[in-house]
Amino acid sequence: MRGNLRVELLGARKVTGRLQRCPGVNGALKCAATKAERGGAEDAGMKACVLCDVGRIEVREVAEPRVGARDVLLRISAVGICGTDAHIFGGHANYNTDSAGKNIPLAVQPQILGHEVSGEVAEVGGEVRDLAVGDRVVIDQGLNCVSTQRELRCEYCLSGDSHQCAFYAEHGITGLPGGLAEFIVVPASNAVRLKTELDMKEAALSEPLGCVIHSSDAVTRAHARFAIGVADAGRRVRHVLICGAGPSGLLHLQYLRRVLGYDGLVMVSEPNEMKRGLAKKFGADVVLDPSGGEMGAAVREHSKGGVEYLIEASGQGRAFAAISAVIRKQATVLLYGHGHAGFELSLLNNVMFKEPCLVTPVGASGGFEKDGRPTTYARALRLIEQGKISVAAFITHRYGSLGDVQGALAGGMNVADYVKGVVALQ
Repeated sequence: MRGNLRVELLGARKVTGRLQRCPGVNGALKCAATKAERGGAEDAGMKACVLCDVGRIEVREVAEPRVGARDVLLRISAVGICGTDAHIFGGHANYNTDSAGKNIPLAVQPQILGHEVSGEVAEVGGEVRDLAVGDRVVIDQGLNCVSTQRELRCEYCLSGDSHQCAFYAEHGITGLPGGLAEFIVVPASNAVRLKTELDMKEAALSEPLGCVIHSSDAVTRAHARFAIGVADAGRRVRHVLICGAGPSGLLHLQYLRRVLGYDGLVMVSEPNEMKRGLAKKFGADVVLDPSGGEMGAAVREHSKGGVEYLIEASGQGRAFAAISAVIRKQATVLLYGHGHAGFELSLLNNVMFKEPCLVTPVGASGGFEKDGRPTTYARALRLIEQGKISVAAFITHRYGSLGDVQGALAGGMNVADYVKGVVALQ
């Protein structure tokens, strides 16, 4: 939104000239840069979903972020609602920490969530030459040594682990303002241009697909007994179990089948009937309902003693508790989902007894293209654009305004026919 709007953000004050930090906002939500500085009306502002406290989002008028020389201002098109957003909203997670690593309460530093973002370039910085106003893009929401153009890259950026950057900060996750707003500013190198007329709601899901790609790459690099596609039949993964058929589980399933070319047995465990149907559609051989009780016997029967590869994509404690009953010794276990509340750590004893290779990736880390753009996000976007990965089928809920976000996070994600929600602002 543009025009003569009052800037009101948690003590934000209108400033001119050099960028300043706003009290109480960790310097993440920027104070107003006046429109006059950019040749427009005074007091640039926008609407945003501000998470003021646990379980409470308010749509507020906040300062529109200022565009630096190497940045782009994006008008938000679509934002996927993620389980991580729900965890932060519900008070189960908070990744905004101080210098001592302690969580900063939302009441002290409110946040703007939203990290699965697509948008249209509304303004480019003076040094940006490879993007133009009107370009449609998806973003890597993470800031790293390359995107911030640090002279000396940290060891993690040098090894292609961009989301573990020693100086990492993340829009919508670690306190930097996210995409649940009218505009966002990111380095131009964080924006990957679409090459097709792909729907922007689908494009926004490049981020969760990027996380799946990164996790699969991490499994490939792991020193595990079993692997997909290896020549040695004794080491080849022949049975896979995916726990959870939400967006992450369905993306893992498609990536296995359509990208990695895995043709062995895939079982999917999911209590929701509609999601089990989607899993069958995307290539699952066997779908199981874990709500009926012990499923270990069924998995062991189908896999002749236990799976060589388990993908835990549900974040449910009961799925974690079942791991030891469904894997074979020295299996690979990808711990992808977060949460697992309600179960104590002692259940790890039986898991550890089978000596599995545990892989615990986070985010969509990867290397960089020649122009500094994130390789993983580019791969994810192209897979969706090329139709190799389908996301439209599981976008079940579409929200047309920022005002809908509170209801979605407060309970809308828990209805039986919900798989994935996307806020579509354009």
